[in-house]
Amino acid sequence: MPNNQEQFKDLLRKNGLKVTNQRIAILEALSDRPGEHLTAEEIYDVVKKDYPDIGLATVYRTIQLLSELNLIDKLNLDDGYVRYEIGSENPEENCHHHHHLICLDCGNIYAFQDDLLENLESRIKETLGFDVVNHEVKLYGYCKECINNRAVKSN
Repeated sequence: MPNNQEQFKDLLRKNGLKVTNQRIAILEALSDRPGEHLTAEEIYDVVKKDYPDIGLATVYRTIQLLSELNLIDKLNLDDGYVRYEIGSENPEENCHHHHHLICLDCGNIYAFQDDLLENLESRIKETLGFDVVNHEVKLYGYCKECINNRAVKSN
């Protein structure tokens, strides 16, 4: 995804959107925090540092608009919050997202980049004639740190 203001401005224009400081700031907030999966409120907290007059409603509206245009990705990681992350640079070329590993102890979320489902998708296409265009995978378990902490507690 573009990582500077001029590229974000071009991206907004290409999608028929007016370029506003708030839109740029939201895209930058997400771009500058890869893998953090921010909530709308967390995005608001980041953006209001530079734009103290911005309202939470403006952030929500902007996030919704950017999400509908696939410029940012909306995630439900089963923690009661809707989270957002910057979209892929070329969504038309690669519509598969990375996957998420969710620790059941500490709640940390890790992005997993390898797409190991390509063979399954090909098999589904061959056998059922169903063309998978996207998927979302969430794997639940325990991170290294929590596993080590459990081992220490049990000794």
